[in-house]
Amino acid sequence: MSTYQTPALLICFTFTTDLIRMISTETFRQLALSFPEATEQPHFEKPSFRVGKRIFATLDVPNQLATLKLSERDQDLFSVYDRTIIYPVPNKWGKQGWTRVDLARVPEPMLRDALTAAYCEVAPARLAAATVAAAVKSQTQAEGEG
Repeated sequence: MSTYQTPALLICFTFTTDLIRMISTETFRQLALSFPEATEQPHFEKPSFRVGKRIFATLDVPNQLATLKLSERDQDLFSVYDRTIIYPVPNKWGKQGWTRVDLARVPEPMLRDALTAAYCEVAPARLAAATVAAAVKSQTQAEGEG
């Protein structure tokens, strides 16, 4: 289990609801597989996304829902946005950080941040550190252009 902490600066809550478009399952799949060494494998009746043997996300295609493995801190932080869009799984799994995301209503930048946090939660420390460094670099470059 990774003990790497994702820096809070990656998470940005400056979204406007008029720009939100439904995220397709294919877009979710592409985002999840964009992380280093991420793979897709079946997990019961759902696709799961893993790094090594550890699951960081699953996808419920018929219901347009993703489930992410977040730390308790990240789960609380993302759920603040809107508990009807990002919320703990309503059972013991939710208390372990498993968090549902409504793909029809979540802003794509928030989904990217939540997926990054989920990946870093289960990835080996070297992969988590590289992923966070790349995200910070990308964010810094975007701010320099804007």
